[in-house]
Amino acid sequence: MATRNKRNVLTGGMILITIGSLIILHKLDVWEFSRSWPLLLIVIAAGTLIQRGRDLGGWIIGCVGLVFFLAENLGMEIWKIVNLLLPLLLILVGVHIIIKKKTDDSDNP
Repeated sequence: MATRNKRNVLTGGMILITIGSLIILHKLDVWEFSRSWPLLLIVIAAGTLIQRGRDLGGWIIGCVGLVFFLAENLGMEIWKIVNLLLPLLLILVGVHIIIKKKTDDSDNP
């Protein structure tokens, strides 16, 4: 239970730092706050992956945040990004499954 609370504190702290930084950038007319919501997804994913690098949910949230960040801020069309991202995601999940199976098999001879 204490480990879970530490995880929540790290991710929560990262979110607060990000929101504060984005508000300052908005006040200085450097960055429009309304375009920054994908960054929050990326920060949540980073907080999750710092604590558990193998958390598939963290990777998925990070990819979704990255896709929307690129679409929102660089003017890229989502369908162009998804055309490349979906096959890459399938490849990565497949590799993950194979590696996990091999490590499980080597642990149980």
